[in-house]
Amino acid sequence: MESYKACMLLDFYGNLLTPKMRHTLELYYFNDLSLAEIADSESISRQGVYDTVKRAIRTLEEYEDKLKLIDRFEKQKDDIALAISKIDNGQILEARDILSKIDAELESE
Repeated sequence: MESYKACMLLDFYGNLLTPKMRHTLELYYFNDLSLAEIADSESISRQGVYDTVKRAIRTLEEYEDKLKLIDRFEKQKDDIALAISKIDNGQILEARDILSKIDAELESE
């Protein structure tokens, strides 16, 4: 799995994991430790670390499949960038429409 996506999943849903899963993913993705380094520091097998990482990522992906928080975040980020571009080009009414749409979506959540 690409690091950016894994880090986003961990940022959004990490607190829903068990402490062991969250800690292992933080070591792997945030501290950039190898499976072997994590295994040594946690006194478990490399295979155990690998299994924990895979299981945790699968769990995070299931949360995203159901809740779509990252999808919504990315869409809102893109819409805001578009609104800024519209403002820069003097298209204030179009930017306002985009921002109003974002506001309405946030209000409905």
